[in-house]
Amino acid sequence: MAVLAFRFATSGDVGRVVSLMESAYRGDTSRAGWTTEADLLGGQRTDAEEIGDVLGDPKARMLLCLRDERLIGCVLARLEEGRGYIGMFAVSPTEQGAGVGKRLLAEAEETLRRTFGARVAHMTVIRQREELIAWYERRGYRRTGETEPFPSDNPRFGVPRRPDLEFLVMEKPLSTE
Repeated sequence: MAVLAFRFATSGDVGRVVSLMESAYRGDTSRAGWTTEADLLGGQRTDAEEIGDVLGDPKARMLLCLRDERLIGCVLARLEEGRGYIGMFAVSPTEQGAGVGKRLLAEAEETLRRTFGARVAHMTVIRQREELIAWYERRGYRRTGETEPFPSDNPRFGVPRRPDLEFLVMEKPLSTE
C-alpha cells in the first residue's frame, strides 16, 4: 500500500476538494463508507466558493491527504478566537476504515498546534451521528454539553431530511509538546 502524503490545499485543488466532500457526505456514493450523512441531509455539502473562502483565510489551512497523488482526504484546521477548529473532515468512502481518518485528524491537530499555537481543538458534529461522535471520543474529543442549531434555512450546507438536526460541540486539549 502506498504511503500517505499530506500538504496544504491551493487554489488548484478547489474542484477536487469539493468532489471529495460531496462523495463522502452526500448521495449513494457516500454509502460505500461508514460516515455518510445521506439519510440526514440532501443537497450539497460544500461548493467552490466556500472552499475558495477557506483558502483565502489567513487563519485557516485546508489539509489534504494523498495516496499516489490521488486525493483521499481533507480537513479544515482554523484558528477561531484563540482555539483551533476542525471541520470539513472528509475521507473517500472507499478509504474509510483503513486508518486514513485517524492519521488525517492527527495531522490537523498538529497543524493547529504548530501553525496557530492552539492549545484546544473543537468541532461540531451532527447530534444524530452517534457512530461518528463515538469515533471522535475514541480520539480524545469530549462533548462539552453545548449545542448549536443546524442552519436548516441555508441550502448551501445541505437540505435536512428531518427537522431535529443540531450540532454537538466537542473539544480536545492539544498537547504542548
